[in-house]
Amino acid sequence: MKNRWVRRFNKWKFALVARFFDTRYGRELLINTIGPRVVNLTVNCGDHLMTVSPHDYIGKKVFRKGNFERDHVDRLLSTLREKKLLSGESTLLEIGGNIGTQTIYFALSQAFSRIISIEADPRNFELLQHNISQNHLQAKILPIQCAAGDVEGEIDFFQHQNNHGKSSTSRKSKHDHKITVPVKPVDTILSEANILPQEIGLIWMDIEGYEPVACNSMQTLLKRKVPLYMEFSPIFYGREQSIAFTRYLGRFYEDCLIFREDHVEAIKVSALPLTEPQFDILLLHAPI
Repeated sequence: MKNRWVRRFNKWKFALVARFFDTRYGRELLINTIGPRVVNLTVNCGDHLMTVSPHDYIGKKVFRKGNFERDHVDRLLSTLREKKLLSGESTLLEIGGNIGTQTIYFALSQAFSRIISIEADPRNFELLQHNISQNHLQAKILPIQCAAGDVEGEIDFFQHQNNHGKSSTSRKSKHDHKITVPVKPVDTILSEANILPQEIGLIWMDIEGYEPVACNSMQTLLKRKVPLYMEFSPIFYGREQSIAFTRYLGRFYEDCLIFREDHVEAIKVSALPLTEPQFDILLLHAPI
């Protein structure tokens, strides 16, 4: 009799603990106390699975919220649909695929027939491949492991310790781990993947300050005025490069949208606010 009551008490206790750890506060407590023995974990996010590092900024966000900035993808797609710039037949070029969060969101949206996802960090690329595979999206998404640059070869790459999404070609902390990664021009990447420039319907880019170099490697796409969504970062470029990059983009695009937290602002490319540290922009091939 005693053992039966102990089992019932333990069952009730564990059920109560499980309910607590399924709350936002409980998930945050749990993810921040996971030790180094747990390398990766898989989260059921409702309409997909996402395997993450529990020690990484993006992984913690996915574990706590069930997504990482999925609303950014939804808002962009809504804007493109509103402007009749989505056919469902074009290819998305994603530069900076990370572990595949946005990649999977784009794939689930059915907004593109195919996705090319470029990721330089080997840690991220391994998870990107896994997340594509476990969601049975191999036929739709082609992952490519390299950096996008203006010349083919190799470059130094610095892996951020606590936020893999902040890894880049420039050292941001003394704790960054330096490695070497292959680099290819975007035009070369597309050619090797047998993708024609006219098939690309959108470029999504988030590469932590390397955007000017990557853009210099895809003039074929820019000349076609393919819609380009990216993180614009004067904080990384510096004033002179910010001015030069703005002028460069102005050779191909006249208008753009800045995606603010609570609204979307239409401005001329020449009027980009270079005194702001960082913001998301969408460069369009048609007047806004």
